[in-house]
Amino acid sequence: MTGFWGYHSEWNLGSPGGWDYQRITQEIGKAVWERLNQIRPTGVNLDFDHPLLYPVVGFTEMLVHLHRTREGSNPGVIAVVAEEETLEDVTENINLARRLDRFQGITGVLIAPHQLELKKGKVCYRGRPVSVIFMDFNTDVLLKLHKKHNLTPLLQAVREHRVINPRGMEPINVKSMFEVLTSSPGGRFHPEILRRTPWTRRFYPRKTQGPRGEKIPDLLEWTRTHWESLVLKPTRGYSGRGVRVGGVHKDADEAIELALKGEEYIVQEKIPLHLWAEEIPELDEEEGRLILKPYQTDFRCLVGPGRVFGFLCRYGKVPTNVGSGGGVQPLGVLRSPMEVREAVERINRSLLDLGPRDLAHLVEMQKSMALEQRFTYLLGPIKIALRPRVITPRQIEALKGYCAALWADCITLEKMWLSGELDHMVNIEEEELEIARSQPWGGSPAIIASDGLFSFGAHVEKKNGNKG
Repeated sequence: MTGFWGYHSEWNLGSPGGWDYQRITQEIGKAVWERLNQIRPTGVNLDFDHPLLYPVVGFTEMLVHLHRTREGSNPGVIAVVAEEETLEDVTENINLARRLDRFQGITGVLIAPHQLELKKGKVCYRGRPVSVIFMDFNTDVLLKLHKKHNLTPLLQAVREHRVINPRGMEPINVKSMFEVLTSSPGGRFHPEILRRTPWTRRFYPRKTQGPRGEKIPDLLEWTRTHWESLVLKPTRGYSGRGVRVGGVHKDADEAIELALKGEEYIVQEKIPLHLWAEEIPELDEEEGRLILKPYQTDFRCLVGPGRVFGFLCRYGKVPTNVGSGGGVQPLGVLRSPMEVREAVERINRSLLDLGPRDLAHLVEMQKSMALEQRFTYLLGPIKIALRPRVITPRQIEALKGYCAALWADCITLEKMWLSGELDHMVNIEEEELEIARSQPWGGSPAIIASDGLFSFGAHVEKKNGNKG
Protein backbone atom coordinates (compact mmCIF):
# COMPACT_ATOMS: atom_id res chain seq x y z
CA MET A 1 0.00 0.00 0.00
CA THR A 2 1.54 3.33 -1.08
CA GLY A 3 -1.20 5.74 0.04
CA PHE A 4 -3.63 5.87 2.92
CA TRP A 5 -7.36 5.58 3.53
CA GLY A 6 -9.66 8.00 5.26
CA TYR A 7 -10.82 11.59 5.61
CA HIS A 8 -10.02 14.74 7.54
CA SER A 9 -12.64 15.56 10.16
CA GLU A 10 -11.68 19.20 10.72
CA TRP A 11 -8.97 21.80 10.17
CA ASN A 12 -7.45 24.20 12.70
CA LEU A 13 -6.09 27.45 11.28
CA GLY A 14 -6.27 29.44 14.51
CA SER A 15 -3.65 28.21 17.00
CA PRO A 16 -3.19 24.46 16.59
CA GLY A 17 -1.21 22.54 19.17
CA GLY A 18 0.57 19.22 19.48
CA TRP A 19 3.81 20.17 17.74
CA ASP A 20 5.92 19.60 20.87
CA TYR A 21 3.80 16.84 22.41
CA GLN A 22 4.77 14.55 19.56
CA ARG A 23 8.47 15.23 20.21
CA ILE A 24 8.06 14.19 23.84
CA THR A 25 6.00 11.18 22.77
CA GLN A 26 8.72 10.11 20.33
CA GLU A 27 11.49 10.32 22.92
CA ILE A 28 9.50 8.26 25.43
CA GLY A 29 8.24 5.87 22.76
CA LYS A 30 11.74 5.23 21.40
CA ALA A 31 13.12 4.37 24.86
CA VAL A 32 10.21 1.98 25.55
CA TRP A 33 10.61 0.44 22.06
CA GLU A 34 14.32 -0.24 22.53
CA ARG A 35 13.71 -1.81 25.93
CA LEU A 36 10.86 -3.98 24.55
CA ASN A 37 13.13 -5.34 21.83
CA GLN A 38 15.80 -6.19 24.38
CA ILE A 39 13.26 -8.17 26.39
CA ARG A 40 11.23 -9.69 23.55
CA PRO A 41 12.45 -8.86 20.00
CA THR A 42 9.64 -7.90 17.64
CA GLY A 43 11.44 -8.55 14.35
CA VAL A 44 10.25 -5.11 13.18
CA ASN A 45 12.59 -2.24 12.33
CA LEU A 46 11.02 1.12 13.19
CA ASP A 47 12.56 4.56 12.80
CA PHE A 48 11.53 6.95 15.60
CA ASP A 49 13.89 9.74 14.48
CA HIS A 50 12.43 10.80 11.13
CA PRO A 51 12.41 14.66 11.05
CA LEU A 52 8.63 14.78 10.50
CA LEU A 53 8.10 13.03 13.82
CA TYR A 54 9.44 16.17 15.57
CA PRO A 55 7.18 18.95 14.23
CA VAL A 56 8.32 21.51 16.81
CA VAL A 57 11.65 21.79 14.98
CA GLY A 58 10.17 23.11 11.75
CA PHE A 59 7.66 25.27 13.59
CA THR A 60 10.42 26.91 15.63
CA GLU A 61 12.58 27.43 12.53
CA MET A 62 9.67 29.25 10.87
CA LEU A 63 9.29 31.63 13.82
CA VAL A 64 13.02 32.38 13.94
CA HIS A 65 13.19 32.82 10.14
CA LEU A 66 10.31 35.30 10.35
CA HIS A 67 12.24 37.25 12.98
CA ARG A 68 15.38 37.29 10.78
CA THR A 69 13.32 38.41 7.79
CA ARG A 70 11.92 41.34 9.75
CA GLU A 71 14.90 42.28 11.91
CA GLY A 72 17.96 40.99 10.03
CA SER A 73 20.78 40.05 12.40
CA ASN A 74 19.44 42.26 15.19
CA PRO A 75 18.55 40.51 18.45
CA GLY A 76 14.94 40.43 19.55
CA VAL A 77 12.13 38.90 21.56
CA ILE A 78 9.81 36.18 20.25
CA ALA A 79 6.82 35.88 22.57
CA VAL A 80 4.59 32.88 23.12
CA VAL A 81 1.35 34.51 24.33
CA ALA A 82 -1.20 32.36 26.14
CA GLU A 83 -4.09 32.79 28.55
CA GLU A 84 -2.77 33.60 32.02
CA GLU A 85 -4.30 30.56 33.71
CA THR A 86 -2.51 28.18 31.30
CA LEU A 87 1.03 29.55 31.65
CA GLU A 88 2.13 26.98 34.24
CA ASP A 89 0.15 24.03 32.86
CA VAL A 90 0.61 23.83 29.08
CA THR A 91 4.00 22.17 28.79
CA GLU A 92 4.49 22.63 25.06
CA ASN A 93 4.18 26.42 25.33
CA ILE A 94 6.75 26.41 28.14
CA ASN A 95 9.06 24.27 26.00
CA LEU A 96 8.56 26.43 22.90
CA ALA A 97 9.68 29.58 24.72
CA ARG A 98 12.74 27.74 26.06
CA ARG A 99 13.59 26.35 22.61
CA LEU A 100 13.35 29.79 21.02
CA ASP A 101 15.58 31.19 23.77
CA ARG A 102 18.39 28.86 22.67
CA PHE A 103 18.76 30.57 19.28
CA GLN A 104 21.55 33.15 19.10
CA GLY A 105 20.19 36.65 19.49
CA ILE A 106 16.67 35.45 20.34
CA THR A 107 14.98 35.82 23.70
CA GLY A 108 12.01 33.49 23.99
CA VAL A 109 9.36 34.33 26.57
CA LEU A 110 6.02 32.83 27.62
CA ILE A 111 3.66 35.58 28.77
CA ALA A 112 0.03 36.53 29.27
CA PRO A 113 -1.36 38.98 26.68
CA HIS A 114 -1.67 41.89 29.12
CA GLN A 115 2.07 41.71 29.84
CA LEU A 116 2.79 43.31 26.48
CA GLU A 117 3.29 47.07 26.54
CA LEU A 118 3.82 50.06 24.24
CA LYS A 119 7.10 51.95 24.55
CA LYS A 120 7.71 54.85 22.14
CA GLY A 121 5.05 53.38 19.87
CA LYS A 122 6.61 49.89 19.75
CA VAL A 123 5.15 46.64 21.06
CA CYS A 124 7.45 45.56 23.89
CA TYR A 125 7.91 43.18 26.76
CA ARG A 126 9.74 44.66 29.75
CA GLY A 127 10.98 47.48 27.57
CA ARG A 128 12.33 45.27 24.76
CA PRO A 129 10.66 45.28 21.31
CA VAL A 130 8.83 42.06 20.38
CA SER A 131 9.41 40.95 16.78
CA VAL A 132 7.12 37.89 16.50
CA ILE A 133 4.24 36.54 18.59
CA PHE A 134 2.76 33.06 18.59
CA MET A 135 -0.71 33.58 20.08
CA ASP A 136 -2.13 30.40 21.59
CA PHE A 137 -5.80 31.39 21.37
CA ASN A 138 -8.25 32.57 18.74
CA THR A 139 -9.62 36.04 18.02
CA ASP A 140 -12.85 35.55 19.98
CA VAL A 141 -10.76 34.92 23.11
CA LEU A 142 -8.58 37.93 22.26
CA LEU A 143 -11.63 40.17 22.22
CA LYS A 144 -12.95 38.72 25.47
CA LEU A 145 -9.60 39.37 27.17
CA HIS A 146 -9.41 42.86 25.61
CA LYS A 147 -12.58 43.79 27.50
CA LYS A 148 -10.97 42.64 30.75
CA HIS A 149 -7.47 44.00 30.13
CA ASN A 150 -6.45 46.72 27.72
CA LEU A 151 -4.76 44.66 24.98
CA THR A 152 -3.98 47.60 22.69
CA PRO A 153 -0.32 46.47 22.36
CA LEU A 154 -1.39 43.02 21.14
CA LEU A 155 -3.90 44.50 18.68
CA GLN A 156 -1.13 46.75 17.34
CA ALA A 157 1.06 43.66 16.89
CA VAL A 158 -1.76 42.13 14.83
CA ARG A 159 -1.90 45.20 12.57
CA GLU A 160 1.89 45.09 12.21
CA HIS A 161 1.70 41.44 11.05
CA ARG A 162 3.71 40.21 14.02
CA VAL A 163 1.18 37.61 15.19
CA ILE A 164 1.22 33.96 14.09
CA ASN A 165 -1.22 32.69 12.91
CA PRO A 166 -2.35 35.78 10.99
CA ARG A 167 -5.79 36.84 12.19
CA GLY A 168 -6.95 36.98 8.57
CA MET A 169 -7.20 33.17 8.70
CA GLU A 170 -9.94 33.33 11.33
CA PRO A 171 -12.99 33.69 9.03
CA ILE A 172 -12.09 30.45 7.25
CA ASN A 173 -11.11 28.74 10.52
CA VAL A 174 -14.61 27.33 10.96
CA LYS A 175 -15.87 23.81 10.33
CA SER A 176 -18.62 25.13 8.07
CA MET A 177 -15.96 25.74 5.38
CA PHE A 178 -16.31 22.04 4.55
CA GLU A 179 -19.75 22.93 3.17
CA VAL A 180 -17.98 25.18 0.65
CA LEU A 181 -15.72 22.30 -0.36
CA THR A 182 -18.54 19.76 -0.67
CA SER A 183 -20.93 22.03 -2.58
CA SER A 184 -18.66 24.00 -4.94
CA PRO A 185 -18.42 23.25 -8.66
CA GLY A 186 -15.55 20.99 -9.71
CA GLY A 187 -12.13 22.40 -10.51
CA ARG A 188 -11.92 24.96 -7.72
CA PHE A 189 -10.34 22.75 -5.08
CA HIS A 190 -7.75 20.00 -5.28
CA PRO A 191 -9.21 16.52 -5.97
CA GLU A 192 -7.10 15.03 -3.15
CA ILE A 193 -8.73 17.41 -0.67
CA LEU A 194 -12.25 16.93 -2.02
CA ARG A 195 -12.11 13.15 -1.79
CA ARG A 196 -10.99 13.38 1.84
CA THR A 197 -13.66 15.90 2.90
CA PRO A 198 -16.81 14.41 4.45
CA TRP A 199 -20.12 15.88 3.33
CA THR A 200 -20.89 18.84 5.62
CA ARG A 201 -23.75 21.33 6.00
CA ARG A 202 -24.50 24.16 8.40
CA PHE A 203 -27.21 22.92 10.70
CA TYR A 204 -30.46 24.89 10.78
CA PRO A 205 -33.96 24.46 9.28
CA ARG A 206 -33.23 24.45 5.54
CA LYS A 207 -33.41 22.64 2.26
CA THR A 208 -30.16 21.31 0.88
CA GLN A 209 -28.45 18.53 -1.05
CA GLY A 210 -27.43 15.27 0.61
CA PRO A 211 -24.20 13.26 0.50
CA ARG A 212 -25.21 11.44 -2.69
CA GLY A 213 -26.71 14.50 -4.36
CA GLU A 214 -30.23 13.70 -3.16
CA LYS A 215 -32.66 16.50 -2.30
CA ILE A 216 -33.23 17.11 1.41
CA PRO A 217 -36.44 19.10 1.98
CA ASP A 218 -35.97 19.34 5.78
CA LEU A 219 -32.41 19.00 7.10
CA LEU A 220 -33.50 18.65 10.74
CA GLU A 221 -35.87 15.77 10.05
CA TRP A 222 -33.41 14.14 7.66
CA THR A 223 -30.73 14.30 10.38
CA ARG A 224 -33.10 12.64 12.85
CA THR A 225 -33.88 9.74 10.49
CA HIS A 226 -30.24 9.30 9.37
CA TRP A 227 -28.64 9.91 12.77
CA GLU A 228 -26.67 6.64 12.85
CA SER A 229 -24.42 7.86 10.01
CA LEU A 230 -23.99 11.51 11.05
CA VAL A 231 -22.08 13.80 13.44
CA LEU A 232 -23.09 17.17 14.91
CA LYS A 233 -20.32 19.63 15.89
CA PRO A 234 -20.09 23.27 16.99
CA THR A 235 -18.80 25.31 14.06
CA ARG A 236 -16.11 26.90 16.25
CA GLY A 237 -15.73 24.27 18.97
CA TYR A 238 -12.50 22.74 20.26
CA SER A 239 -11.36 19.82 22.45
CA GLY A 240 -14.41 17.80 21.40
CA ARG A 241 -16.75 20.11 23.33
CA GLY A 242 -20.38 19.73 22.28
CA VAL A 243 -19.74 17.01 19.68
CA ARG A 244 -22.45 14.38 19.22
CA VAL A 245 -21.80 11.25 17.15
CA GLY A 246 -24.53 9.02 15.72
CA GLY A 247 -24.25 5.46 17.04
CA VAL A 248 -22.08 6.62 19.94
CA HIS A 249 -24.60 9.11 21.30
CA LYS A 250 -27.87 7.24 20.77
CA ASP A 251 -30.36 10.03 21.42
CA ALA A 252 -30.84 11.91 18.14
CA ASP A 253 -33.41 14.27 19.66
CA GLU A 254 -31.00 15.32 22.43
CA ALA A 255 -28.23 15.94 19.88
CA ILE A 256 -30.50 18.00 17.61
CA GLU A 257 -31.87 20.01 20.53
CA LEU A 258 -28.32 20.80 21.70
CA ALA A 259 -27.33 21.90 18.19
CA LEU A 260 -30.27 24.32 17.95
CA LYS A 261 -29.73 26.06 21.30
CA GLY A 262 -27.92 29.09 19.92
CA GLU A 263 -24.33 28.14 19.08
CA GLU A 264 -23.85 27.49 15.37
CA TYR A 265 -23.45 23.80 14.46
CA ILE A 266 -22.64 21.71 11.42
CA VAL A 267 -23.93 18.26 10.50
CA GLN A 268 -21.34 16.01 8.92
CA GLU A 269 -21.23 12.57 7.39
CA LYS A 270 -19.73 10.15 9.93
CA ILE A 271 -16.46 8.52 8.96
CA PRO A 272 -16.81 4.74 9.54
CA LEU A 273 -15.41 4.06 13.00
CA HIS A 274 -13.57 0.86 12.01
CA LEU A 275 -11.57 2.79 9.38
CA TRP A 276 -9.85 5.01 11.93
CA ALA A 277 -9.53 2.50 14.76
CA GLU A 278 -6.63 0.20 15.65
CA GLU A 279 -6.16 -2.52 18.26
CA ILE A 280 -3.69 -1.32 20.88
CA PRO A 281 -2.41 -3.25 23.91
CA GLU A 282 -3.57 -1.69 27.16
CA LEU A 283 -2.80 -2.54 30.77
CA ASP A 284 -5.63 -4.25 32.63
CA GLU A 285 -4.70 -3.08 36.11
CA GLU A 286 -6.97 -5.57 37.88
CA GLU A 287 -5.38 -8.57 36.14
CA GLY A 288 -1.92 -7.02 35.82
CA ARG A 289 -1.59 -7.92 32.13
CA LEU A 290 -2.01 -6.35 28.72
CA ILE A 291 -5.18 -6.84 26.73
CA LEU A 292 -5.83 -5.95 23.10
CA LYS A 293 -8.38 -3.19 22.88
CA PRO A 294 -9.74 -1.25 19.87
CA TYR A 295 -9.18 2.49 20.08
CA GLN A 296 -10.09 5.32 17.75
CA THR A 297 -7.01 7.02 16.31
CA ASP A 298 -6.37 10.51 15.02
CA PHE A 299 -3.54 11.68 12.75
CA ARG A 300 -2.88 15.42 12.83
CA CYS A 301 -0.82 16.91 10.00
CA LEU A 302 0.96 20.16 10.90
CA VAL A 303 1.69 22.23 7.79
CA GLY A 304 3.60 25.43 7.15
CA PRO A 305 4.51 27.53 4.12
CA GLY A 306 6.14 25.27 1.54
CA ARG A 307 6.74 22.39 3.95
CA VAL A 308 5.23 19.86 6.31
CA PHE A 309 6.31 20.42 9.91
CA GLY A 310 5.26 16.94 10.98
CA PHE A 311 2.56 14.85 12.57
CA LEU A 312 0.77 14.24 15.86
CA CYS A 313 -0.78 10.86 16.70
CA ARG A 314 -3.68 10.68 19.16
CA TYR A 315 -5.88 7.85 20.34
CA GLY A 316 -8.84 7.35 22.64
CA LYS A 317 -12.58 7.25 22.46
CA VAL A 318 -14.79 9.50 20.33
CA PRO A 319 -13.52 12.21 20.10
CA THR A 320 -9.80 11.55 20.57
CA ASN A 321 -8.87 15.10 21.64
CA VAL A 322 -6.43 15.27 24.56
CA GLY A 323 -8.72 17.95 26.03
CA SER A 324 -11.49 15.32 26.12
CA GLY A 325 -9.35 12.70 27.86
CA GLY A 326 -7.63 11.17 24.82
CA GLY A 327 -3.97 10.24 24.70
CA VAL A 328 -1.02 10.33 22.33
CA GLN A 329 0.84 7.61 20.47
CA PRO A 330 4.44 7.30 19.28
CA LEU A 331 4.92 7.01 15.52
CA GLY A 332 7.41 4.69 13.86
CA VAL A 333 8.47 4.69 10.20
CA LEU A 334 8.55 1.09 8.97
CA ARG A 335 11.97 0.10 7.60
CA SER A 336 11.30 -3.66 7.44
CA PRO A 337 10.12 -5.31 4.16
CA MET A 338 6.58 -6.07 5.33
CA GLU A 339 3.10 -4.56 5.30
CA VAL A 340 1.93 -2.24 8.07
CA ARG A 341 -0.66 -4.74 9.31
CA GLU A 342 1.94 -7.50 9.71
CA ALA A 343 4.29 -5.14 11.58
CA VAL A 344 1.52 -4.06 13.95
CA GLU A 345 0.47 -7.66 14.64
CA ARG A 346 4.07 -8.64 15.45
CA ILE A 347 4.47 -5.71 17.84
CA ASN A 348 1.16 -6.48 19.54
CA ARG A 349 2.20 -10.12 20.04
CA SER A 350 5.52 -9.12 21.60
CA LEU A 351 3.78 -6.78 24.03
CA LEU A 352 1.05 -9.29 24.93
CA ASP A 353 3.71 -11.97 25.62
CA LEU A 354 5.49 -9.87 28.23
CA GLY A 355 5.72 -11.35 31.71
CA PRO A 356 4.34 -9.34 34.66
CA ARG A 357 7.76 -8.14 35.82
CA ASP A 358 8.87 -6.95 32.34
CA LEU A 359 5.49 -5.34 31.74
CA ALA A 360 5.65 -3.46 35.03
CA HIS A 361 9.15 -2.28 34.12
CA LEU A 362 8.01 -0.88 30.76
CA VAL A 363 4.95 0.84 32.23
CA GLU A 364 6.98 2.38 35.05
CA MET A 365 9.66 3.48 32.57
CA GLN A 366 7.03 5.24 30.45
CA LYS A 367 5.41 6.92 33.45
CA SER A 368 8.68 8.15 34.97
CA MET A 369 9.88 9.64 31.67
CA ALA A 370 6.53 11.39 31.20
CA LEU A 371 6.77 12.79 34.74
CA GLU A 372 10.31 14.07 34.10
CA GLN A 373 9.09 15.95 31.02
CA ARG A 374 5.98 17.33 32.78
CA PHE A 375 3.92 15.64 30.12
CA THR A 376 0.61 17.15 31.11
CA TYR A 377 -2.27 19.12 29.65
CA LEU A 378 -5.09 21.04 31.31
CA LEU A 379 -6.74 17.82 32.53
CA GLY A 380 -3.52 16.42 34.00
CA PRO A 381 -1.11 13.67 32.82
CA ILE A 382 -1.41 12.73 29.15
CA LYS A 383 -1.89 9.04 28.37
CA ILE A 384 0.68 7.44 26.05
CA ALA A 385 0.07 4.26 24.07
CA LEU A 386 2.62 1.47 24.64
CA ARG A 387 2.44 0.38 21.00
CA PRO A 388 3.61 2.85 18.33
CA ARG A 389 1.56 3.67 15.27
CA VAL A 390 3.25 2.45 12.08
CA ILE A 391 3.63 4.28 8.78
CA THR A 392 5.73 3.68 5.64
CA PRO A 393 8.06 6.13 3.83
CA ARG A 394 5.76 6.04 0.78
CA GLN A 395 2.80 6.98 2.92
CA ILE A 396 4.77 9.94 4.27
CA GLU A 397 5.35 11.07 0.67
CA ALA A 398 1.62 10.73 -0.02
CA LEU A 399 0.91 12.85 3.06
CA LYS A 400 3.29 15.55 1.80
CA GLY A 401 1.24 15.81 -1.39
CA TYR A 402 -1.97 15.96 0.63
CA CYS A 403 -0.56 18.73 2.85
CA ALA A 404 0.59 20.83 -0.12
CA ALA A 405 -2.92 20.62 -1.57
CA LEU A 406 -4.41 21.53 1.82
CA TRP A 407 -2.29 24.70 2.10
CA ALA A 408 -3.22 25.77 -1.45
CA ASP A 409 -6.94 25.18 -0.89
CA CYS A 410 -6.91 27.21 2.33
CA ILE A 411 -5.43 30.12 0.37
CA THR A 412 -8.27 29.70 -2.15
CA LEU A 413 -10.81 29.87 0.68
CA GLU A 414 -9.28 33.08 2.02
CA LYS A 415 -9.40 34.65 -1.45
CA MET A 416 -13.06 33.69 -1.69
CA TRP A 417 -13.74 35.34 1.67
CA LEU A 418 -11.86 38.52 0.78
CA SER A 419 -13.82 38.77 -2.49
CA GLY A 420 -17.12 38.53 -0.58
CA GLU A 421 -18.10 35.09 -1.89
CA LEU A 422 -18.28 33.63 1.60
CA ASP A 423 -20.07 36.44 3.40
CA HIS A 424 -23.13 34.22 3.83
CA MET A 425 -20.95 31.50 5.42
CA VAL A 426 -19.05 33.62 7.92
CA ASN A 427 -21.06 34.18 11.09
CA ILE A 428 -18.53 36.13 13.15
CA GLU A 429 -18.90 39.29 15.22
CA GLU A 430 -18.01 42.50 13.37
CA GLU A 431 -15.23 43.26 15.88
CA GLU A 432 -13.58 39.95 15.03
CA LEU A 433 -13.93 40.60 11.32
CA GLU A 434 -12.30 44.00 11.75
CA ILE A 435 -9.30 42.35 13.42
CA ALA A 436 -9.18 39.71 10.66
CA ARG A 437 -9.19 42.37 7.95
CA SER A 438 -6.26 44.12 9.67
CA GLN A 439 -3.96 41.12 9.14
CA PRO A 440 -4.70 39.26 5.90
CA TRP A 441 -2.88 35.95 5.50
CA GLY A 442 -2.17 35.34 1.81
CA GLY A 443 -0.04 32.27 2.47
CA SER A 444 2.40 34.04 4.79
CA PRO A 445 4.05 32.13 7.68
CA ALA A 446 1.53 30.13 9.67
CA ILE A 447 0.92 26.65 11.06
CA ILE A 448 -2.16 24.75 9.87
CA ALA A 449 -3.46 21.53 11.38
CA SER A 450 -5.60 18.94 9.66
CA ASP A 451 -7.07 16.24 11.89
CA GLY A 452 -7.10 13.12 9.77
CA LEU A 453 -9.13 10.04 10.59
CA PHE A 454 -6.75 7.99 8.49
CA SER A 455 -5.72 4.37 8.14
CA PHE A 456 -2.26 3.29 7.07
CA GLY A 457 -3.24 -0.36 6.84
CA ALA A 458 -3.82 -1.57 10.40
CA HIS A 459 -7.40 -0.45 10.94
CA VAL A 460 -9.89 -2.72 12.66
CA GLU A 461 -11.44 -5.19 10.24
CA LYS A 462 -15.15 -5.10 9.65
CA LYS A 463 -17.16 -7.90 11.20
CA ASN A 464 -17.71 -9.40 7.75
CA GLY A 465 -13.92 -9.70 7.37
CA ASN A 466 -13.34 -6.92 4.86
CA LYS A 467 -10.36 -4.69 5.51
CA GLY A 468 -11.42 -1.63 3.51
